[in-house]
Amino acid sequence: MDSIVAEEIEKSLLDQGDEEQAKHLMRFFRTNPGEYGAGDRFIGLKVPQTRAIVKLVKGRVPLHEIKKLLYNSWHEVRLAGLLLLVEEMNSSLPKKGDKESWIKAQRREEIARFYLDHAHQANNWDLVDMSCPKILGLWLVYAPEHIKILEELAASDNLWVQRIAMVTNWILIRHNIIEPTKSIATKLLNHPHDLIQKAVGWMLREMGKKDKEALDYYLETHYKEMSRTTLRYAIEKLPENQRQFWLKR
Repeated sequence: MDSIVAEEIEKSLLDQGDEEQAKHLMRFFRTNPGEYGAGDRFIGLKVPQTRAIVKLVKGRVPLHEIKKLLYNSWHEVRLAGLLLLVEEMNSSLPKKGDKESWIKAQRREEIARFYLDHAHQANNWDLVDMSCPKILGLWLVYAPEHIKILEELAASDNLWVQRIAMVTNWILIRHNIIEPTKSIATKLLNHPHDLIQKAVGWMLREMGKKDKEALDYYLETHYKEMSRTTLRYAIEKLPENQRQFWLKR
């Protein structure tokens, strides 16, 4: 099969643009001056439209062309690049019943390192949330010796990289790896931005689904330091009487 270049993908996305939908997305993702998405541009596509194009071209777009997508000014084009990386990571996972292949392991690291090099281009919360768990998270499931990378990301001064450090834990939690969630949550617990506060609370909530005792202990230890936003997200799935207990404290 012939390789696909970034310009072809951009054209396919632009051909489906919807001006009214674009205006809605610009409001939803806070693109006004001074807001977290300031200056971002939208074609006006719904996520399934972008996913459909990604499915058509997956496996045929080399990394140097994906890089062009990640640095494109259109939000949906950057999303397409990130979703292509998700597909690349999926294709490098060991299949059930197969022995681990060093070639696939090497490929997973290549994809993860590429993502880390350009992580700042996942520059809105949807781009982060739809990419980092299935790229970094899956890499770390199979290469837990690199989990310390999350602490480096959490120490960044870039909002989106910090959110990546937290949200990557979603996949780790699903694989019963919960210690990094507690560590990164604690590092980001006093973050002033609500997008980080929400991410921390969300991951604590997910941790609680796997290990209620771990969540209870974490809340008991840290509830005084939490923002109200983080606390509300963390306890969202608890029974009402337990939610009220923590809110009143």
